[in-house]
Amino acid sequence: MVLNDIGKIVADEWIKTGDIRDEIELDAWVVMPNHFHGIVMIRRGDRPVAPTPTPLPGPRPKSIGSLMSGFKSAVTKRINKIRQTPGISVWQRNFYEHIIRNETELGNIRQYIINNPLNWRSDENYKF
Repeated sequence: MVLNDIGKIVADEWIKTGDIRDEIELDAWVVMPNHFHGIVMIRRGDRPVAPTPTPLPGPRPKSIGSLMSGFKSAVTKRINKIRQTPGISVWQRNFYEHIIRNETELGNIRQYIINNPLNWRSDENYKF
């Protein structure tokens, strides 16, 4: 996948996400023209959890929700700055998460992510 300036922002912010958060490690990931895939490895001893009730608004600190919220916010701010479109939504609401439970599943999902660009021409949103 050859990234345009917007895609490069997504890639840059994803790498930064891994750099600034000690509780995670980034695994396979890819920026596609209309979506993004990424595997996040949670370090032992500091496990983020799915959203749970909290007295404060927003996602629980160090949760997957918090990670994705921060990532999507940083990308949106940078994109809106270069487009000069403050406050415009860039992402769809929410995100899809899945707990990978074994090495076989991890390998299969890695292959899906790696091969995703090869399948772009068959995507229903492909328009070139």
